Amino acid sequence: MSDFPFLLLMIAVPAIGAAVVAGLPKGRDELARQISLALSGVVLLLAVLATVAFDVDGDRFQLTTEFAWIPDFGVSVALGVDGIALVMLLLIGVLVPIVIGASWKDTAAGIGDVATDRRSMKAYFAWLLLLEAMMVGVFAATDVFLFYVFFEAMLVPMYFMIGRFGGPRRQYAAVKFFLYSLLGGLIMLASVIGLFVVSGTELGAGTFTWVELQRMAAGVDETTQIWLFLGFFLAFAIKAPLVPFHTWLPDAGAEAPVGAGVLLVGVLDKVGTFGFLRYCLPLFPDASRYFAPFVLVLAVIGILYAALLAMGQSDMKRLVSYTSISHFGFIALGIFAFTTEAATGA
Repeated sequence: MSDFPFLLLMIAVPAIGAAVVAGLPKGRDELARQISLALSGVVLLLAVLATVAFDVDGDRFQLTTEFAWIPDFGVSVALGVDGIALVMLLLIGVLVPIVIGASWKDTAAGIGDVATDRRSMKAYFAWLLLLEAMMVGVFAATDVFLFYVFFEAMLVPMYFMIGRFGGPRRQYAAVKFFLYSLLGGLIMLASVIGLFVVSGTELGAGTFTWVELQRMAAGVDETTQIWLFLGFFLAFAIKAPLVPFHTWLPDAGAEAPVGAGVLLVGVLDKVGTFGFLRYCLPLFPDASRYFAPFVLVLAVIGILYAALLAMGQSDMKRLVSYTSISHFGFIALGIFAFTTEAATGA
């Protein structure tokens, strides 16, 4: 079972399904629901089977799939999961069918707070399936450039889910979400390119492979690590979000349709946490220790500040958004405390 392309199928099935649902004739909303639920069930089944096939005593990255994508730049479609990524794939597999089920009786005019045309239901489910494919890709990618592509690509379906199907201020919230995340992603792109250049110096040939980059991490001087770390850190701090990079989440969470809000707070926010654990600490160990006091201060501020704001909310979705920010403060605190107990808690 370990040779079966679980991860590739978990990306391909919802991605192809999104195209199928989007191409359905007008008025086939019920069929769009049924196809979406069935395909999300297939993804859940694949996630469960991948968990069964995962060997807790085996290599760090398992269920791997790899083939060349842009050979001239050392970019490959490299997929694999460790324990943390596998848990996130299970979370995606469980949440998406729940979101589809919760949206089952939504009418074309009832996804958000504004009237939409009859094509909206199938468009909503098509964007939802595409978002599922992108989320799986983010957690399964073991090529840093591929991770970046999925990191940016998952903004597109969420942008349309908020901007087209959200509440009265949906367009403002969608644009704010997109610009914040895009800015963080562009800064990270500079660090991704920097990593490639540094790997060419350290290893003799540039690479985006996570395993190779992690092996060279200890040999990179601290100043270089600091600059590269900042690019990744800012992108993940915005995505998480960490105070003071958090202001997009309450607006996006409040205006998003309920299903999109569940995935926004339940999965997309966790990409920031995952990024700290998968990229910042292993690839930039010296820089992570250098910035730890700064991050710890921001984490404590975020815990208290966001919790106080949550106490004053009368809108449930804003309440959930602010508590999510506060919760992330605890996670960041655990990650950058650099103790076994704290890391386990995080």
